[in-house]
Amino acid sequence: MYFHNIASGSKGNATIVVSNKTVILIDMGISFVSLEEGMKEVGLTPNEIDAAIFTHDHSDHYRGLKFLKTKKCYALEGTLTPLCNVCNLFEPFEIKDIKITPLLTSHDATNPCGYMLESGDEKLVYMTDTGMFMEENLNYCKNPDYLVIESNHDIQMLMLTHRPQLLKDRIMSEHGHLCNEDSAYASLDIIGPKTKEIYLAHLSEEANTPEKALEAYEHIFKEHDVSPDITIKCLHQWHSTTGGKYEN
Repeated sequence: MYFHNIASGSKGNATIVVSNKTVILIDMGISFVSLEEGMKEVGLTPNEIDAAIFTHDHSDHYRGLKFLKTKKCYALEGTLTPLCNVCNLFEPFEIKDIKITPLLTSHDATNPCGYMLESGDEKLVYMTDTGMFMEENLNYCKNPDYLVIESNHDIQMLMLTHRPQLLKDRIMSEHGHLCNEDSAYASLDIIGPKTKEIYLAHLSEEANTPEKALEAYEHIFKEHDVSPDITIKCLHQWHSTTGGKYEN
């Protein structure tokens, strides 16, 4: 299994997950041209997408849904109904050789979710746009091989922005976005002996930096004696990142 993140951030999000010849798109908040160019980087085309799964109904995650075939799209009830097939929280469904389980998130959107994708003995957890990590997920998502998790903002940087206080409060709320430290603590709950790679998603361009996010993780993981062998990287808004077992 490997994944290829094409874009991650408030300007648009899209990630493909590939196992054998099964191709799953997570969110489509970018243009069709950007999707096409991003998939070309790993030798794929949009025609090869077997299914698209959506986390929530904010435009940076679904504005490109119009370019996809509705019969291939999935989301929780009410999220993008009737544009998508309905899947249910914690109830796995299969697309060819990938099993997909919707996970609970906490965000100011209609019935938002994250996803766990499994193929063979490999597991990827994708969780972004959530103000808190929901412990109900642990029965399903513990000890993944790969974790993609939001690390949206540095609190001090956020407070120094010129954003309205109401917006700052919304971002820091339980229905907003994970700060760097909360992201690291959530990851501590999720990871296990199998975990090889962690990717930090949806970094704010104004209220965070990759250096700040990685520094928070390094500090908290060191405090908790987490194995230094786990790869930790940041995803980006304007260029792609590939993780997992990708071979040219």
